[in-house]
Amino acid sequence: MAFDYGDRTGYEPISDVDRKEFHEQGFLLLRNVLTEDHRAALEAAVDRVYEEEKAKGNTTKDGTLHLLGFLERDELFGELLTHPIAFPYMWGLAGWNIYTHHNHLDVTPPALEPEKPYWGWHQDGYRQNSDPETMDPNLPRPMFSLKVAYVLSDLSEKGRGATKVIPGSHLWNSLPRPSDLSVHNPDPEGTVEITANPGDAFIFDRRQWHSRSTNLSNITRKMLFVGYTYRWIRPLDELHPDKDGEWYRNRTPVQRQLLGEGTHTANYWGINWDGYIDDEIPLRKELKQRGLLNRSIPWLR
Repeated sequence: MAFDYGDRTGYEPISDVDRKEFHEQGFLLLRNVLTEDHRAALEAAVDRVYEEEKAKGNTTKDGTLHLLGFLERDELFGELLTHPIAFPYMWGLAGWNIYTHHNHLDVTPPALEPEKPYWGWHQDGYRQNSDPETMDPNLPRPMFSLKVAYVLSDLSEKGRGATKVIPGSHLWNSLPRPSDLSVHNPDPEGTVEITANPGDAFIFDRRQWHSRSTNLSNITRKMLFVGYTYRWIRPLDELHPDKDGEWYRNRTPVQRQLLGEGTHTANYWGINWDGYIDDEIPLRKELKQRGLLNRSIPWLR
């Protein structure tokens, strides 16, 4: 299926304003990323996958589904790797030596019971939050990865299970945790619930302190998250695409890079065995041909 994004190619540089806001706030809310027909088609695909997983008993008792590694489940999901509006933020903020290491499909129906006390605040990355940390608490850890979240349902009002973030907290290595988690604790100061319309998307630094929230509405929350990291970092999700199958054959060279394809181990580090940059790495090659490499931006050198 083809969707009309005008002359957008996925290789338009992001603005300095957006780059500055992302680096200062740790996230960006992007309006009208998906056309309505594209959003509706994605929602239909999500509904199909949801019913398949529900039939297998893979949803919780309240019907919630958190499905890792969903990209292979539909042609439309594979195309999201290089979405013409969202993709420029991925290479614009992380560079050309990237791939998707982690992606998940989330369906959150209305809660069946009142909200229970919980503390869901965290940073993504697991050991990425410990292994590279210095002993200086004022020195932020590296970003390493970022995600784009596609909003398929109406999250324009609070209380619909939307993601909560603390703007600017991606520069904090820790967040004070309440001593008693058996009672309701207020959200940290500065918390923002990302309210968004169907078809919007938001991008966030994996270091951003964020939390789920309980869906207290009558709207089912449906989201698609696609994470990108550097090719020298191991994958988090298990992806086993059939490289002889139609789904993989339909992927472009850049999309295959984003699925983890490489020619040899040094290639994942961005170089050939001679130690020089490999200009044949698909995304680098594409950006170079379009004159989009920029030595003033380290990850675009």
